[in-house]
Amino acid sequence: MKADLILLLTAAIWGFAFVAQRVGMDHMGPFTFNAIRFSLGAVSLLLILVYQKKHLSHQDQGPNTRYPGGVLLTGLALFAGASLQQVGLVGTTAGKAGFITGLYVILVPLLALSWGRRTHLAHWIGAVLAVVGLYFLSVQGGFRVSSYDLIVLAGAFVWAIHVHLIARYSPRVGPIRLSIFQFAICGVLSLLVALAFEPISFKGISEGLWPILYGSFLSVGLAYTLQVVAQRTADPAHAVIILSLEGAFAALGGWLVLQEVLTPRHLAGAFLILTGTLISQFLGNTHASVQMSAESVSAGRSEENK
Repeated sequence: MKADLILLLTAAIWGFAFVAQRVGMDHMGPFTFNAIRFSLGAVSLLLILVYQKKHLSHQDQGPNTRYPGGVLLTGLALFAGASLQQVGLVGTTAGKAGFITGLYVILVPLLALSWGRRTHLAHWIGAVLAVVGLYFLSVQGGFRVSSYDLIVLAGAFVWAIHVHLIARYSPRVGPIRLSIFQFAICGVLSLLVALAFEPISFKGISEGLWPILYGSFLSVGLAYTLQVVAQRTADPAHAVIILSLEGAFAALGGWLVLQEVLTPRHLAGAFLILTGTLISQFLGNTHASVQMSAESVSAGRSEENK
């Protein structure tokens, strides 16, 4: 439950971040925006890491085993997912891009199957409901696939891989360390692309200061780190269903801040995502708890027999 509440908070922060990103894009290019917000996000977490080293014992600081390959892959996946999404947005609508990106809700358990990890039926039902809900929230007219849509779809595969990488390396590296390194990698690579292809204006950066601050310290520094913390214990297939509520929070943020209209179709989509989340939570996690309890009893009996 604690991990689920953390993921819910993460989805809320990311959902409202769409408002900040839309406003920020009025003043600077997407790679410039990403370079600043991910770099500042990494710097903000350095302060926490310094505090850990000074005030906590080595045991309380969490895992310290080094996995440079895993950390590098996580950072590259974060950069690739963010970049493919931004490039795809050049030639597709934000609604279609949001729906296609949300398909990673289905891709996460499919990838798990590829290496022999089964996903509970409740998580599959929740994922399907979440995808249908995202469609209602994001797509208003016809749906024709363009080359830019395929680029966004490639990004969805990368986001699914990113979820699994976090689930794998967060317990081994530690959430703060993993977050700092993946943010730094994404920030540096985004800056290189921005320097090569985008005009960088200090005036534009200053005019977009508030969206940058939200994107840096809340969307990146806090929310991505909360995701890493939660996924130390949360099942990846279940985690992405909760994170899909990001679409509902984005619609709510657009209504509250940008005066966008919430239609009955939007509300139905949000309801379907919430229903899928609850099914995954109460049926899938209950099954997992019973299974873990049975395994614990079995292990205890084995130990007594020894």
